[in-house]
Order: sequence, then C-alpha cells, then structure tokens
Amino acid sequence: MYFSTIYLVLLSSLHLASPSPFSPPPAKRQQLDTNSTQWQTLAPIPTYPRQEHTTVFLPPSTIVILGGIIPANDTTVFPPVLTTPIMQFYSIPNNTWTTPNATSPAPMPHALNHLNAAVVDDKIYVLGGMQETNTPSLGRAWRGTPSSYMYDPEADTWTPLPAGLAAADETRGSAAVGVYNATIFLAGGVTDLEFYGNASQRSVRAVSAFDTVSRSWVALPEKARNLPEARDHAGAAVVGSKMYILGGRAFGQENVKDTVFVLDLEDLAAGWRTSSARMPTARGGVSTGVVGTKVYTLGGEGNVGSESGVFNEVEVFDTVDECWEAVDEGMKVPRHGTYAVGVGDRVYVPGGGIMQSGAPVDDFDVFVV
Repeated sequence: MYFSTIYLVLLSSLHLASPSPFSPPPAKRQQLDTNSTQWQTLAPIPTYPRQEHTTVFLPPSTIVILGGIIPANDTTVFPPVLTTPIMQFYSIPNNTWTTPNATSPAPMPHALNHLNAAVVDDKIYVLGGMQETNTPSLGRAWRGTPSSYMYDPEADTWTPLPAGLAAADETRGSAAVGVYNATIFLAGGVTDLEFYGNASQRSVRAVSAFDTVSRSWVALPEKARNLPEARDHAGAAVVGSKMYILGGRAFGQENVKDTVFVLDLEDLAAGWRTSSARMPTARGGVSTGVVGTKVYTLGGEGNVGSESGVFNEVEVFDTVDECWEAVDEGMKVPRHGTYAVGVGDRVYVPGGGIMQSGAPVDDFDVFVV
C-alpha cells in the first residue's frame, strides 16, 4: 500500500539524538557550481523525497527506482522515516516520471530499503533488502530479509522467487550488485541497522549468486564466496568479465574504505583480489555508474571534514589500466544513499540524502561524460 499522508519536508530540519545512524547536524542544502556544463538538472522525483532506494535501468530508455525511505508524517517516530514499497518509472527521452497510483505500476510485495536489485532480460529482480522491525523492549531497527521477487514490466506483476539465502550473514541489504551472463551477484552488505543502544551496523563478507535462467541460487567456488573484508554501502560495477567493489564502509558510517576488490567472473575459482589502485577518497554510501570501460563514483557519506558528513567528489576508475582519474567537477548537489546508473555517455543520479544518515531529497540530475 502507499502512504497517503506524508509531510514532504527534509529530515534535515529535525534534531536527532546520538548515537543513532540517523543523527545529522542541522542541514543546509549545499548546491555547488551552478554553471556546470557536465551536470544537468532533470525532473525531480514526484510524490516523495527518496533515500536508500535502488535504481536500475530498464532498456531501452527507462530508469526505475524501487523502495527506500520517505519522511514520516509522525515526527515522534524514531527515526522519523517510513520504508516504502513504491516503484516509479522515469522516461529518459521525455524527462517525465510515471506517477504511481493504487494499482500501477504495482508496488513491491514488501516495503524494503537498501534493497538488492538488478535487471536481466527486461525483468527486474529484487533479491532481499532491509525491512522494518520494532521490538517493544528495544526499539526500531532495519534487518535483512531474504524475500525475493521478479517484476515483469509488461504484465505489471511480481512473482516470488526462492529466498535461498540460508546463512545468517547472507540475509542482508545494501549488497554490491552486479550481473554477468544472466547471473546476479551480491557482494557484502549489512544484516542489521539498529536505532537503539550502540546502534549496531553489522557488515558482512558474504557473496551470493542467483541464476535467473534456472531461477535458483547457485554455489560459488570457495575463494569467491567471501570478499577480502566485510563491506556494505559500497559501489559496484561489472565491466567486461570483471566485477568491481569500490569503497564502502564496515560496521559504521565513518569507518569508510578506499579499497577496490576485483573478481574475474570467467575464473571464479581464483577468487577475489585487491587492486593496488586505491580510491582517492575513501567513502561509503557511494554511487557508481559505468560508461564504457570507466566507473564513475559519486558522492557518499562519512566525511568528517564536512558539516553535512557528505562527499561531493566525482572520481573515475579506469578498469583497463586499473587507475584513478581526476574529475574537475564535483556533484552539483552532494548526497549519498542512492544508486546511480550509466546509460550511454551519462550517469543518472536520482534522490539520496544531503546529510549523513538522513535528509532524503527529490533532486534528480545527470552527469554528462
């Protein structure tokens, strides 16, 4: 179901108490370099600001955003956000969004944030994510769920898929997701995001694979089953036959990483390796979009040098030479908590948060390479 009454205000107007992951300082929307020739502003996301949603590209010309969090109308709820099942479609040629109603496009079967999603053969696969829990004696948390579904855009229907993630550390959200030869790979992720006590954030190393042809989870060789180190909120890209996991964090927003992990998808038995090319800016909550053989990494959180805690950096990883290239222009509106997609020579970035942890916005822009 959709939420009928929502205050369309930024979480950034709220003062939240430590130590929760949702504890940003007072927010100011930071807009940089308004004369940029590489950033273009697109139609904003309608209905609700969005954060911790997932973005996918549906050929030939549609961008889809799924789930995430939206501001709650009840500010006594902690944190003051709701997880949503809403799904919205953006037409690249028309610069317009499909505004959802009660039936079309069909909302996801469950409200999820930090969901793991990908497109294969014009179908959208959602392979788990984070869902709301509330323990009276403790409080609210987001915990991993193995619930998995396939969405058929032509029929506008969702079909359940085998959950298959039996191990506790494989039931997670915010995994790095990649597709190769009709198989979807999930790398790392977080099993728990708690908003009480020490605000636990449990990152994992687990790597899983789902075969969309047989619609079943498949076993990986031993050396491919785990990342070299636990990661969540990392960037992900598949270029050629290699999957790249860029940056991310481990067990908390400010424990950001600069690593690049690489897996040869034609030689899974060889397992993961760590590239010698470290990210120039360590960060979590980073977005990535592939253009040709280059991976564009944008924004992120964990910036202790900024009042917002958010990065505006745009940095490019050249997968051919395994090196980083500088980009003169940062994000027009620095943010985190979103996914980007590369289409043609452009990287699209819908929504996200303008403060560390919270503050979802409806901004939508595109970086022209």
